[in-house]
Amino acid sequence: MYSGRGFREWEIGDIDVIKVGETYHLFHLVLPNHDYIAHAVSKDCIQWKRVKNALFVGDPGEWDDDMLWTMHVTQEGDQYVMHYTGLSQEEKGHYQRIGRAVSKDLMHWEKDNSLPFPIEPNDPYESKIDNVRQWVSFRDPYLFTENDRRFLLVCARIKSGSISRRGCVGLVELTKEGHQLYPPLFVPYVYDDVECPCLVKIRGTYYLIGSIREDIKVHYWYSKQFQGEYHAYHNNVLMPKGNYAARITYDEGHLLLYSFYASGKDVETAHRTFCPPKELDVDIHGKLVLKSFYRWGDKIKNTLEHTQFPEFKSVLNNPSGWHKKTEHFHEFACVSGYEVFCFKNPSKDFLWRGKIKIVGLGKCGLVFDANEDGDAYYISLDTVQGLVQIRRWRKNPQDIYKDYEFENLQSNNFKPSTTLDYAFEFIRYGHYAELSIDGVVCLSLVVRELEGEYIGLYCESAEVSLHESSLMELNDHREDHLTQTLV
Repeated sequence: MYSGRGFREWEIGDIDVIKVGETYHLFHLVLPNHDYIAHAVSKDCIQWKRVKNALFVGDPGEWDDDMLWTMHVTQEGDQYVMHYTGLSQEEKGHYQRIGRAVSKDLMHWEKDNSLPFPIEPNDPYESKIDNVRQWVSFRDPYLFTENDRRFLLVCARIKSGSISRRGCVGLVELTKEGHQLYPPLFVPYVYDDVECPCLVKIRGTYYLIGSIREDIKVHYWYSKQFQGEYHAYHNNVLMPKGNYAARITYDEGHLLLYSFYASGKDVETAHRTFCPPKELDVDIHGKLVLKSFYRWGDKIKNTLEHTQFPEFKSVLNNPSGWHKKTEHFHEFACVSGYEVFCFKNPSKDFLWRGKIKIVGLGKCGLVFDANEDGDAYYISLDTVQGLVQIRRWRKNPQDIYKDYEFENLQSNNFKPSTTLDYAFEFIRYGHYAELSIDGVVCLSLVVRELEGEYIGLYCESAEVSLHESSLMELNDHREDHLTQTLV
């Protein structure tokens, strides 16, 4: 886990990760000033340590003397190259260009803005002399190589159409002679911008990923050809609400997707936390899916099998609820109304795995960070329609007219099963929470408000069995501070 701790609680910005040897290198923006690109390193991609800052804004009068925005780091021969976004004070930061920096060791960077850099927008994109809002998008470069040709994908805008729907993925080829601007790789005709675009080719299909401010989600599109056309599935949300600025890197045969999580309704001012990665995969229908990070298993300290679970407690004392423990499973039921069954969790950082089966058409779900009054995070599982939602539900004694707080924090879909039998894996690590259903990550978020000691599940007019379940204690988490001693 990695989060800013400066004057504001939202200082970490857009991110990029590259792995070299056994070390992961994280580069990220620092908000609100955008005056440098920070650098952190990790051995497990979960715990991070700040090191020497990578790049700073230019001196007064240079093209990037105002702000630095999103970057992408790649290896080219015996050096590393960072393509980055720069803004100018003279232009009041209204016009974005793409610059270049190089390094031999990822620690010491030098700007190399010989031609064709910096690259600025022109036909067919909105430009300094041809735009309608006096603020030009041309940022978030991502280098993609196709048949030995090198292209930059950029967040840009076309020059026609509704002002708030011109966002596109621009395409720039880097050539020996300089650069060439091509028509957009993709125009959705619906968003103001397609931020932090990135592209990956898996099993002959190109998958284009972008972050959308309108709903604060990560979307994707696909094509059999590099330059399109790109299409959307009926559900093309790759990461649910709050996850943003997603980028891709390779890790020893694993394709990893990174993002930060924005805790708030506005991605611009929300508290951002850089979260553990997910693995990117493709299902049998050609759709992108996310799997839990393969290195979580390295952090397991102790394991409790289901027969070793502490005694479950009925929190609400509903007389129609009951719990039964057998050699092979736990069984829970509540015939009328609602009941929460919990036990005291022996670890704050844990991985809970098992299978859950519901009998009948009632409701059920998981509960964590609960207290003895039933204040908790509730993960609602609609096992018939395939809808999962996480809610914060707690009392509110400060308001006698509304003595409760109830908020849906995130939702997603999963594939329904005719048997109503599902495998789940739930991770709680520091403030991070992640739920997988049948091997696919459905929920991924950061929640901080509740700190109850109990974990369990709930039933409403349902009978539920929990089997093949185990609770694994994870090594203690540590959130790095921006003020940490440099190495």
